[in-house]
Amino acid sequence: MHMAAWKRTFDEFLRVHERGAPEFSQLDYNRFVDGKPRADGVRDFLASRKIVLPEGSPGDPSDAATVQGIASRKNVLVLAELEEHGVEVYPGSVSYLKAVKEAGLATAVVTASANGEQVIGAAGFADLIDVRVDGVVAAREGLRGKPAPDTFLAGARLLGADPAEAVVFEDAISGVAAGRAGNFGYVVGVDRVGHADELAANGADVVVQDLSELLGAGA
Repeated sequence: MHMAAWKRTFDEFLRVHERGAPEFSQLDYNRFVDGKPRADGVRDFLASRKIVLPEGSPGDPSDAATVQGIASRKNVLVLAELEEHGVEVYPGSVSYLKAVKEAGLATAVVTASANGEQVIGAAGFADLIDVRVDGVVAAREGLRGKPAPDTFLAGARLLGADPAEAVVFEDAISGVAAGRAGNFGYVVGVDRVGHADELAANGADVVVQDLSELLGAGA
């Protein structure tokens, strides 16, 4: 859902402002955008194309040629996608989350998305989550986005957990790097898009394609 919204956002921008430039790709998403706060993703992707735009302000309209305007456009598109199509839920992840709760462990969702509450609600597993640290919380508390570990560390604090005794589960390269930077006890990379090697290179202790594999391993 996020990838589709980012692609439409950047491809529209490139067609108008950088005619002939290659379209936004899955690799661009993996390397420069996934897991990061919206504005950071915009800056990092534009920098990869050597494009410099004014920062603008959070109130910029979604058609403004500014960092904040592009970020706003992406949010408009992802909310429309969420409203129209809902959220794709991975059954293996839900099964793993239920097993974790049945084992008496505490859980936190840590996401750069400012729409974290809506996404969790649409996915139908809010009752399995004890703590949520999302883009709204990060902005309010001045937490740096991934790959900085701030948001994961905030989640651990809210759970009363020592990071060394907690596990991070991440499908984003920036998120795996954040878990490693926070000195968490174990970092699980989840490879949904064929970037297992990069997840491992950035700090994942193990990489799986679905969390159900961990249940099969007796985790």
